[in-house]
Amino acid sequence: MNSTYLLAAEGADKNPLIPEPYDILWSAVVFIVIAVVFAKYVVPRLSKVLDERSEKIEGGIAKAETVQAEAQATLQQYQEQLAEARLEAARIREEARTQGQTILSQMRAEAQSEADRIVAAGHAQLEAQRQQIVTELRSELGRTAVDLAEKIIGQSVADEAKQAASIDQFLRELDSNAGIGVGR
Repeated sequence: MNSTYLLAAEGADKNPLIPEPYDILWSAVVFIVIAVVFAKYVVPRLSKVLDERSEKIEGGIAKAETVQAEAQATLQQYQEQLAEARLEAARIREEARTQGQTILSQMRAEAQSEADRIVAAGHAQLEAQRQQIVTELRSELGRTAVDLAEKIIGQSVADEAKQAASIDQFLRELDSNAGIGVGR
């Protein structure tokens, strides 16, 4: 019983939460091996991965800044082109307005000259018709005068030269007495 008692007495003095020294030794050896393996293989790889990520992030940021600068430059160029296009459109509108006014004034001038030509042609036609009517009236009046003279005189006036002279004299007297103004 003595040995059981010793074990029991020994077990009573020992704290169950405190490990044995050989457990601490082996745990320390395993910890050191794991720490060496971790430091030799895992930490460099982890460092390499973190460096690569850092480079990618920095490269992405630099690329984003470059793209943003390019976008800003493109936006500026677009705004300049838009301003130029607006100026060009305004210039074209002004040219079109000026050309429209020029064309309108030319058309008015052409219309006026055409109207003047038509009026002149109308006047010429009226003058020609008036001359034709005067000629017809003279001839008709001459025949009527000859007929009337034949009836008054009672004889035939057959000579054409006498007839023309008589008609002209009759018309002159008629113009001067009546004031008709046949040739005007």
